[in-house]
Amino acid sequence: MSLLSALFGIAIFQGIVLGVVILRSPIFKSDANKYLAYAVIGLSFAMLSLAYEFTEDYPRDFLPFIIDIFSSGALFPVLILLFIVNQVDHPLRRSGKRWWWFLPHVSSVALSGLHAIADLITDSIIVKALFDAVELGVFLLILAFIPGVLLYAYSFLKYANSPREERWLTQLWLWVFAIMASWVSSIIFVLFSFIDLAWVFKTIALSASFLIHWITYVGIFRFKLSKDQEEIRALIGRWKSGSIKPALSIPSPLPLQSEEKQEPSFTEENVYFKKLETLCADERIYLDPTLDRAQVAEMLGISPGYVSQLVNSITGDNFSTYINRYRVEAVKAMIASAEFDNYSLLAIGLESGFSSKTTFHTAFKKLTGMTPNGCRKAHS
Repeated sequence: MSLLSALFGIAIFQGIVLGVVILRSPIFKSDANKYLAYAVIGLSFAMLSLAYEFTEDYPRDFLPFIIDIFSSGALFPVLILLFIVNQVDHPLRRSGKRWWWFLPHVSSVALSGLHAIADLITDSIIVKALFDAVELGVFLLILAFIPGVLLYAYSFLKYANSPREERWLTQLWLWVFAIMASWVSSIIFVLFSFIDLAWVFKTIALSASFLIHWITYVGIFRFKLSKDQEEIRALIGRWKSGSIKPALSIPSPLPLQSEEKQEPSFTEENVYFKKLETLCADERIYLDPTLDRAQVAEMLGISPGYVSQLVNSITGDNFSTYINRYRVEAVKAMIASAEFDNYSLLAIGLESGFSSKTTFHTAFKKLTGMTPNGCRKAHS
C-alpha cells in the first residue's frame, strides 16, 4: 500500500467515525455541528469514490451509485452553506427555501440510478447515449452551481457572533472554496482537453484529507472549546456583577501548630491576609492564569516573600495551592450549576484560572481526591 493510499484510508475512516461521534455526542449537539458532521462524512465518501477510481479494480456494480448518494459534488458545498447559516444564527436557517439547494444533488443521484438500471435492462445505444447527454448537461450545471453556492455562503460570514468565530468560518470557507474551485477547474479542463490529470485529482484528494483533520481538530474541538470559554466568561461576568454568585466553600484554614512557632501577626486577622481573601473571594483574581506572587504582592503592597510566609503560616498551603483551592472551588460551583451542563470540563477549568489541562486535572485530583469528570458524575 502506497503512502498516499494510507493517508486516504486514514482520512476516510477518521472522517466517517468522527462525523458519527459529532452527531451522537451531546458535547457538540447543535444544528450547525450536525451539518458540519454530514459534510465531513460526505467528503469522506467522496474520497472513497476517488480512491476506487485510482485503482484498477473499480467496482462495476451498484456500490459506486451508493457512494454517490453521499458524495455528490453538489452536496458538500450545500452542507457547508447550511453549517455557516446555522453557526451565525441567520434567519435563513429556518427558511423552507433552503431545501431547494439539494435539488442539483438529488437530480444527479436520480440520473445515476436510472442510468445504472438502464444499463442492466437494455443494450440500446440510443438510450445510453441519451442518458449520457442528460447526465453531462446536469453535471455541467452542477459545476456552475458549486462556486455559486460557496460564494453565497461567503455572504453570511459577516453575521458571525464574534471575531474568533468569523476567523474560523473564514478559514474554513477559504479552504473549502480552494479545494472545490480546483476540482471544478480540473474537471472542465479534462472535459475539453482530454488530458489525463490524475495527479491533480490526487493532490486535491490529499488536500481534502487534510481538510478533514483540520475540521475535526481545529474546527470542532478547538473552536467548540473556545466558544465554551467565551460563554463561560460571560456567565462569570454575571457572577461578578452579583446576578449569579456562587457560594465558594473555601476550606477553613488549618489550625496553627503552636503559638511559639508563629509570628504574632500571622493570623486570620492579619490586615494583608484579609485583603488577600477579599481579592480572591470578591474580585476573583484567581481567574487570571498568569497570576503569581509578585502580582499579588504588588496588589497588597508587600514583598513576594512576605506573601508566601503569610499564606503558608495561616493556611498551611503554599501560594500555588492556596490560589488553586479557589480555582477548584470555582470549578465545583460551575459543575453543580445546571447552567454549565453543556460546557466541557476543560473549558470550565481554563476559565477558572488553570493554565492547562494537566495543571487543572492534577490540582483538582490533589485537592478533592477525585477527577473533574468524577465530580460531574457525582452531581448528575
